[in-house]
This record gives sequence, structure tokens and C-alpha cells, in this order.
Amino acid sequence: MTDQRTGPMTGARVRAETRNGTAAHEGYMPGFGNDFETEALPGALPQGQNSPQKVNYGLYAEQLSGTAFTAPRGQNERTWCYRIRPSVQHVGRFAPIDVPHWKSAPNVLPGVISLGQYRWDPVPHGDEPLTWITGMRTVTTAGDVNTQVGMASHIYLVTRSMEDEYFYSADSELLVVPQEGRLRFATELGVIDLAPQEIAILPRGLVYRVELLDGPARGFVCENYGQKFDLPGRGPIGANCLANPRDFKCPVAAFEDREVRSRVVIKWCGQFHESVIDHSPLDVVAWHGNYCAYKYDLRTYSPVGAILFDHPDPSIFTVLTAPSGQEGTANIDFVLFRDRWMVAEHSFRPPWYHKNIMSELMGNIHGVYDAKPQGFVPGGVSLHNMMLPHGPDRTAFEHGSTEPMVPVRQTETMQFMFETRFPQHLTEWAATEMPLQQDYADCWASLEKKFDGTPGEK
Repeated sequence: MTDQRTGPMTGARVRAETRNGTAAHEGYMPGFGNDFETEALPGALPQGQNSPQKVNYGLYAEQLSGTAFTAPRGQNERTWCYRIRPSVQHVGRFAPIDVPHWKSAPNVLPGVISLGQYRWDPVPHGDEPLTWITGMRTVTTAGDVNTQVGMASHIYLVTRSMEDEYFYSADSELLVVPQEGRLRFATELGVIDLAPQEIAILPRGLVYRVELLDGPARGFVCENYGQKFDLPGRGPIGANCLANPRDFKCPVAAFEDREVRSRVVIKWCGQFHESVIDHSPLDVVAWHGNYCAYKYDLRTYSPVGAILFDHPDPSIFTVLTAPSGQEGTANIDFVLFRDRWMVAEHSFRPPWYHKNIMSELMGNIHGVYDAKPQGFVPGGVSLHNMMLPHGPDRTAFEHGSTEPMVPVRQTETMQFMFETRFPQHLTEWAATEMPLQQDYADCWASLEKKFDGTPGEK
């Protein structure tokens, strides 16, 4: 076991040692959907049963369930926690609070037009001190949080660590995509440090505190109301490539035994409430199960593409998918466009012009996107809603139409999409306060009519 300082807090965090065989990833356990076990104190984890009459160290046994009890075995998710206090003591009386910029679906406003192709410059940092909660800014919502269908997309701006303050969402799991600055997620089940070009998943119901490691921090969040994110099927690709399970990292157990006035904020059915307690709720000394937070390094994603002619649909770049219940149609797809080789023969390499049934919110982590070499800058966002046409601007089209068909490597580039079956509705903040590029749709206006009725390539 090791003692680690909690950063802006006083006191110590006790964290489990990394098991033999995983020393290359100190503080984490590898694998996606694994059944993990970890203890921060020796002998704290019961063996052979989940809920003994008495637990070592005077701990309480408690189950955290991410699915229905009767979900199929392969989909059932639960984690047994052995903690200093049961979580019924981690909340008290609830009092409603206002978190004005964090919105939930349905959020359809009559004065906000979501129909169109939109692109925004990066949202700048202001002078106001902002935490993970107060710095969340909702861009779009889709579906209905009350029926647990759909999603929301957010931008976070963080300039201050949460101190003696904690958060959990009963509504959703959160997919976090940093673009600038590093964050630490001190969760009930362990500690995740997160930097740009990594992502983290914070499951529904998990309590955590967000600390600023260096800042200011800015990034993107996909809030998933529906079924949890899972790895996409590989089909004929086979057993390897795309996101490999071994590259996902779950934290080892870490706990705090701190008696200090603390504030717990809960998101429930789109509403926010606070509860005041007299201790840290991050008191899980040991746990075992498959329902946990995890991180993933996007640089380990192994893209697959055509090696002769044409190129596949963007679905081939799916990192994680949240199913909708209709096979092949996602509640959310998280899609990554990273550096890769472009080697197709006699092919238009940028994404082709298209309109489709999915609504695509795209963010730029760093670098230049090949379909939009101008205007789509790191930290920027674009939105192409369902059945609205989009595709390369004139510069990208002309380059893609004339470039030599030799092997080319797309370098220093990383963009993503939050793609959903449902229309994404703009929030009032996105429509009126985000730095909208008013002339974005004009990027297609200069495309030439080349057709003159005569045969031949033009």
C-alpha cells in the first residue's frame, strides 16, 4: 500500500499497490469489462463470498449495480464495495440547487434553430473560477433523460479543483475527452489521471471529485442517458485492431478517511440537488466487480481502412458504442479520426459528401482535419444534424481530387465524433454565447459546377 497526498486537500489517500504483472501501468489494472479485485489494505477484500456477517477492519459490504439484477450474465454489471461507511451516510437531506449551464433532454427551445450546419471556435476561458460542475456548458441535447434514451454533449471549462465537494450522476455515464490541461478524478473506486489524447468513462452512480492537475482545463463530454458504452463488434475484421481491451485501464482501490464538512451534488432526472455530510464519501477500502470507471489512451487505437480503392464509412473508426436496442443503430457512437496512412488508389481520400440518419457533433482535439483544413481548429466544435448534407470544403475537395495517388500519412491529427440516432438540439448557450462561425456554411458556396455535358474527367 502507498500513501498519496490528495493535492489541494489535507490528509492522505491510501491506494492499493499495483499487482505483479501490471507494473507498467502503476495504479491501474488493464482490460475492458474485466471482473477486477483490488484492496488498499491487506485482507480487506473478503474471499469466497460477497457479504460476510462481519467484514475485516469493521467495513461495510455494499453492492453498486449498473444493470438490472436479472440482466444476462454477459451484460450484468455490479461491483461489491467494502467501505468505511455505507453510502446511505454519504447523503443527507436533499436541497435543490441551480446549475444553469448544464442542461438535459428534452431541451427544445422555440427560439433556437437547430436545423443547419454549425461550427464554433474554441470557447475561451474567462476570469470566473469554475469547477467541474460550474464549468460544464451544454451544447446539444437529444432524446429524453427521464426515459433514459439519448445523450447530451458538453464543453467543460475548469479553473479550480473541487475541495470537499463531490458529484455523481444518476442520469448517465460520462465520456470525458480532454483537449487542454490535465484532470484528476478521485472516485470511490480509485484515482484516474487524465490528459489530452486520453478519454475516461465515469459510470452512472459513481461518486467522485475532480481536481485540476495543471490548467486551465478544457474538453468535451458526452453524457450517455442510455445503455452503457461497449466495444463495437469487429465482424470480419476479426480479433484485433480498433480499440483493444488490454489498453483500457481501471484504477486500483484508493480510499480517504477524512472527517470534514463535505458537499455532495447529485444529478437526477435533469435536476441538481446538494447534500451536506461530515466526511469524505471516497471511503471504499476494497472492491471487486466489473462496474467501474476506466481510462483509455486514444494513441493506442489501431485504425483499419482500405488499402486499394475507396474508403469505408466512418463507422470503421468507432472506439466505443452505446446501443439503442435496434441492431446496428447506436444511441451514441464515439468515433476517432487519428493519424493514419492514406494509401488508396484512384480514390477521393477526404470524407465524401453525404447526408445520413445520424446526427454528428465533432470536436478537434489537435491538428488539422483533412476535410476542413481551414476553420476547424483545436478546441472547436461542429454540428451536422440528421439528414443535413455536409462534406469537404472547396480546398479539401480540390486537393482530394488532384493529389498524387502515393502513400501519404495523415500526421499530428486527432478529431472525434459524438454520433447519435437522435436529432441534437442546440441549447440557448450554444446558439447565443458560443463563438459561432457565422460564415461556416459558406465554405461550400465556392464549389464549382464542372458539368458541361461533355464526357471526360474535369
